[in-house]
Amino acid sequence: MKKIRYIITIVFFIGFLNSCSDDFINVENKEVLTEESFWQTEDHAMQALTAAYGAMQSATGSKWAFFEEMYTAMSYRADDVVNNTAETYGRSLASFTNTTEESGPYNIWRASYAGIGRANQILQKVPEMEALSSDVKNNLIAEAKFLRAYYYFWLVTGFENVPLITKFSGETADLFPSQAAPSAVWAQIETDLTEAEAGLPTSYPSEWKGRATQGAAKALLGKVYLFQEKWGQAETKLQEVTGMGYSLLPNYADNFNGNAENGSESVFEIQFTGDRSNGNDERQVFNFQVSPYAFGGWELFYPSQWLVDEMKTDLTSGGEISDRAYESIFFDDPNSEMYSRADDAVVSYATVQADLNHPKYFKKYAFNQDTNFYNGTNLSVIRYADVLLMYAEALNENDKTTLAIDQVNIVRQRGGAVDLGVMTKDELRAQIRHHERPVELAMEFGIRWFDLYRWQRGATATESIKATLEAHNKPFAENFQDKHIVFPIPLQEININTNLNPNPGW
Repeated sequence: MKKIRYIITIVFFIGFLNSCSDDFINVENKEVLTEESFWQTEDHAMQALTAAYGAMQSATGSKWAFFEEMYTAMSYRADDVVNNTAETYGRSLASFTNTTEESGPYNIWRASYAGIGRANQILQKVPEMEALSSDVKNNLIAEAKFLRAYYYFWLVTGFENVPLITKFSGETADLFPSQAAPSAVWAQIETDLTEAEAGLPTSYPSEWKGRATQGAAKALLGKVYLFQEKWGQAETKLQEVTGMGYSLLPNYADNFNGNAENGSESVFEIQFTGDRSNGNDERQVFNFQVSPYAFGGWELFYPSQWLVDEMKTDLTSGGEISDRAYESIFFDDPNSEMYSRADDAVVSYATVQADLNHPKYFKKYAFNQDTNFYNGTNLSVIRYADVLLMYAEALNENDKTTLAIDQVNIVRQRGGAVDLGVMTKDELRAQIRHHERPVELAMEFGIRWFDLYRWQRGATATESIKATLEAHNKPFAENFQDKHIVFPIPLQEININTNLNPNPGW
């Protein structure tokens, strides 16, 4: 978590102290941190917590590993994104031709287990720290459980068959775990989030904004119930979030331009600063990745044609395209505008169309007048609009369709779209799945693909991912096989741990 002011001084436990000795004297080397010397102060505990948050940005904290490996792996297979095929990042994942050696899934695996290992250390060491008050201990333990649950959510939805590790150990016998049943991983996630919810505060002082709150734990737990089709529990938990004071930002675009970080719509965000002091480079590089070459960007990926067509149907009461569509994409439309860093101005699509390399672009997280070159805009993981749409989905599956439509309309109204009218349960389900969620949440971190994943794996109105991709004209959909529903267990891991089995088909 980049905004915490502490320097991360450890990642994993350091080995036992090496000291100089002779027949007369043993001299402690105070420059080497050890298991005994580290876990002594509140500063130490906060440094360990920062490391646990830091794994959200990859195992090493590299922005390149996150944006060019982890993000592409979570997003490129979905129907709302198409990759720039001239770029190598995630190209084989996007075309469903990847092997078990693909680096994107491997980076997700590494980051997840790095975060889990760091969280496990906190859970083992913090209770023993005499320097900490019981309140501080309880908060740190709750945060560590939230983070462990979040990383396991990445793993169980991405790989399904993964080792379940709940303690940190340096013993050789513990370094080669077998895989657990997915049901056991889901159960551990539920336990961790339930306990985290009970121990987390509803808010923090301004200097600690961005840390996991009770609302974040409730929202993630509601999402976990949704993924398992525990509709009643999902409805209850997500309804609790709606009563916690969150609200949609008046301006949809402020979710992505840095103007409302950790604001009223934020439930949980990955923190970035853009800090360049002392050799740091803590920037979030989406502004380059989504912006056109002509604007000074790299255009790593684009909105799919299906998404653009769907956006064009998101209309106001006057029949115009909604604000959320115009703020999500840049496309051939007389009212479509986007900021160009090359021109230092907002330009219309028509004025630059001849200079563009591609006919459509994402506008979310793009260059804008409110953030500088070294962009520190946070990355949304769960925002309140997502909570309302998940809540609507649970209500609908619980045969409360009218109440569900009310929740959807709250989201639509903020984005400028006209209210939905009367719908059947099946009609609303299709509307949520293939309009409301992709239009509101397009390209946001891993959301669309894992929606497709859960609707394929679920028992309620099951939808084939391959059929959806083909219906939405996803490039290379013909290459999709059932094995692509999940990532392969990374070959690098199987090669060093003979207790791991490949995922089916890999």
